[in-house]
Amino acid sequence: MSDDIRQTWSLRELVDDLRTGRCTPEAALRRSHERIAETDDVVRAWVAFDEHPATVGAGPLGGVPMGVKDIIDLAGLPTRCGSQLRADAPPAERDAPVVEAWRAAGAIPVGKTVTTEFAFFAPGPTRNPANPAHTPGGSSSGSAAAVAAGQVPLAIGSQTAGSVTRPAAYCGVASLVLRHGHLPTDGVAGLSPSLDAHGVYAATVADVCLAWSALTGEPDPADDAQGLPRLALWNAAPLDVVQDEMAVALADTAARLTDRGAHIDAFPLEALIAEATAAHPVVMAYEAARERAAELERADRLSAPLAGLLRTGADTSEADYDAARRLVSAARDEVSALLTRYDAVLGPAAPGAAPQGLDATGDPVLSRPWQALGFAAVAVPGLHDAAGLPLGLQVIAESEAAALRAAARVERHLGNQVSQGRCLRRR
Repeated sequence: MSDDIRQTWSLRELVDDLRTGRCTPEAALRRSHERIAETDDVVRAWVAFDEHPATVGAGPLGGVPMGVKDIIDLAGLPTRCGSQLRADAPPAERDAPVVEAWRAAGAIPVGKTVTTEFAFFAPGPTRNPANPAHTPGGSSSGSAAAVAAGQVPLAIGSQTAGSVTRPAAYCGVASLVLRHGHLPTDGVAGLSPSLDAHGVYAATVADVCLAWSALTGEPDPADDAQGLPRLALWNAAPLDVVQDEMAVALADTAARLTDRGAHIDAFPLEALIAEATAAHPVVMAYEAARERAAELERADRLSAPLAGLLRTGADTSEADYDAARRLVSAARDEVSALLTRYDAVLGPAAPGAAPQGLDATGDPVLSRPWQALGFAAVAVPGLHDAAGLPLGLQVIAESEAAALRAAARVERHLGNQVSQGRCLRRR
């Protein structure tokens, strides 16, 4: 098998095939199971399967197979959170509300995808379909890899720091991080109540747009992708983490968009975003120590990174936490005012391509400030480094619709091409 086993599955094509009868839900599930059987010995994206999934999808997605990150309750399957502390967890009695919402849209959960331990840094077994010797990122690694390998056309995850955007960038797929609080997080084993947010993966931004429209009933943002965006270009220079190939890819993208008529200015609040970046881990640690207090009491059975996070949070003063929250709130107000003049912010989704090795999940630093602000973020695939590994950009806005619309315009002008499988009814 080749090192690169990406073969994404077009959500838009599948939905069209399901609507027109060229494919049935049963055939779509069979195609998913076959691709999992073909590739998961390498990818290792899954921890449990629904042996008898419903095959009638009544909503606009109408029978689309979907993966669910294993910190999210899925009725009939345990929620083990990638932790030995949950090894004997009983099956969930009901779906989390976010799963109920996706089912109502017509998606059919296939099973549970790998998460890092309690959605923090300790890696699971998942490998990057672009190159299995490289990390797929974390913590929604299984969901991103399952989409990148074409095992499902749709998967859901969660983000507290960079847990959705980074895996999308590393694996070469698109993602959306919802605004904080847009959907309830009941039934989700979170880390930080003021930061935790839902996410969704698909092959392209246009596919994510369709998924968002199906979930919410809002117009498909990709239908408004013909125009040119007004963007503030964030290069994250004060953070000093962006690698040369990523910096070049971002600059080239901005130049291509400008040549086509897009209006792009330098992001003027770089120092402020660097301050919000530093505030994020203070908020996250403080809240995680309280959210996962029961696990902190058994820290000897946790990985060193998670135990360290919880201990740091327990030692963080309320005064430091409140100061970090005030800084984030002020930064949110300033960026919101800026975005009245732009459609979105465009920047790097990760410092570079996925690092080699499976003992770490990469650096979430470029998602931290936007997650702290609670904005929507879309990962845009289609770029690569010299070795052929994916490089992802991100588009940030105050609402999902605005972020998706701007990202769809960026993707359209990049001419994003992905390798896609297709499900057709067998005769």
